[in-house]
Amino acid sequence: MIAVQNLTKKYTGRTVLNIEYLEIQKGNSFGLVGNNGAGKTTLFSALLDLIRPTSGYIENMGVKVNESEEWKATTSAFIDETFLIGYLTAEEYFYFIGELRGQNKADVDSLLAGFEDFFHGEILGQKKYLRDLSKGNQKKVGIIAALIGSPDVIILDEPFANLDPTTQIRLKKIIKDLASNPEVTVLVSSHDLMHVTEVCERIVVLDKGEVVKDITTSQETLKELEEHFNK
Repeated sequence: MIAVQNLTKKYTGRTVLNIEYLEIQKGNSFGLVGNNGAGKTTLFSALLDLIRPTSGYIENMGVKVNESEEWKATTSAFIDETFLIGYLTAEEYFYFIGELRGQNKADVDSLLAGFEDFFHGEILGQKKYLRDLSKGNQKKVGIIAALIGSPDVIILDEPFANLDPTTQIRLKKIIKDLASNPEVTVLVSSHDLMHVTEVCERIVVLDKGEVVKDITTSQETLKELEEHFNK
């Protein structure tokens, strides 16, 4: 379970995050939506201990993320291309992440074999450095690298951005497959309301750093979200 408690983040006196309490149960597929500047990436960054909150805390696996590293062994994420190592090829990067997560090359190759259609012949065997790949292909590498080692918590920030329609469809299937495992918690942020309602069973709307809606996904959710953002 992930718990956010009295969390605030301020920059030069401006509050960009202010969440009194938010709980994400184990096994949830959790969506986070909001306009630019709503605080989505800030929340995920705080969850990953990439930034320190001004006040409050986040717990993952029952420990505060800024006080212990126990949660890191079972939590993975892809926020943006800064998570990549640009001077490595895709294979080198995958194997590097595998080593960090206790996986040998055979383990990693076995995982990668299941995503050939997602890579669409554009990632493996290309002998290109990650920095030379397109934004979309960099994102593909980062997303699949986040799955290495079978983490219990997977955090994906704007995973559908820069992907072509075919890849978006394939990614939705990947996320749904992950979410079908009751031991895996998937957190996804997105500007695309349709995609997030398709893959998440619960959706939270952030506005100026605050939770303004917390919805259990149903057939009416997309319409409700569209009406909210059309005000």
